Amino acid sequence: MGGRVTQPTAGQVYELIAANVQGVIRGKPQLVRLAIAGLLAEGHLLIEDVPGLGKTTLARCLARSIGGSYNRIQFTPDLLPSDVTGVQVFRQGSETFEFRPGGIFANVVLADEINRGTPKTQSALLEVMSERTVTVDAVRHEVPRPFLVVATQNPIEMEGTYRLPEAQLDRFLMRLSVGYPNLEAEVLVIMSDCAGIGPDELSPVVDIATLRAAVAQVRKAHIDPAVVEYAARLTAATREHAALAYGASPRGSIALVRAGQAVAATYGRNFVTPDDVKEVAKPVLEHRLILNAEAELNQRRTSDIVDEVLAAIPAPAVSATVS
Repeated sequence: MGGRVTQPTAGQVYELIAANVQGVIRGKPQLVRLAIAGLLAEGHLLIEDVPGLGKTTLARCLARSIGGSYNRIQFTPDLLPSDVTGVQVFRQGSETFEFRPGGIFANVVLADEINRGTPKTQSALLEVMSERTVTVDAVRHEVPRPFLVVATQNPIEMEGTYRLPEAQLDRFLMRLSVGYPNLEAEVLVIMSDCAGIGPDELSPVVDIATLRAAVAQVRKAHIDPAVVEYAARLTAATREHAALAYGASPRGSIALVRAGQAVAATYGRNFVTPDDVKEVAKPVLEHRLILNAEAELNQRRTSDIVDEVLAAIPAPAVSATVS
């Protein structure tokens, strides 16, 4: 008589995926942690950095690790909204319309160079990133779950690009930057490339059912009311900051809590601490803040604003365990 198969915890799922991804993404453990936290929170990631640092590689590694479906949408000025969402096609034989899904129908979707798409095409992502459904000709279609959009953009090349509107930016759980590797990591990257080690060589380490269970487990992670209030105080403080025209909305507070739950899981915990909220504060809040004219003139950065808010709002003292 066989024993019952034990479902991996969310922390174990993180460890499996992280070990797999770090076989290709070298020297970036915190980036990998936050990217997988986004996956466990079923939130979306905006990766902003110069070309050649592995933004696309990271998305492909995540998709290969979970054995889920993966689509890449290359955003260009001539990309149409229907290329993203799908289209109704008339079948002459049966005289009926058939829905043909667009590129957004996958577990992991890479929206490559998203700021090269026109505002009309960018807006095709608004519904699906928020509600996990696509409406075409008044008919709603659900995308596969879990569902993660990983969008990339190059911040230094502005020609032929369209700035992401605030409503679009607010859909992203976190904005991450890859950054240049140190010398040791860069040598490992070069050696891996010479050995032909890349995303295509990775094998799935968890299946979709296991990942769904991990996502559900993360959603149930305990969070003390004092920690929830702390997250709300942080976002409220951004709305009152003298250097900001607009601060983070309540969606930012929700994102802080969700990301905090996911990061706690990556440390093997089923409860959230104030330090978890602090760890995700910058990637969650920076892209939701809009500097006022004076702050822009003085070349202030939203990352500095988040640092000031973290320094000004005391973290609550909560129990380090949960029954």
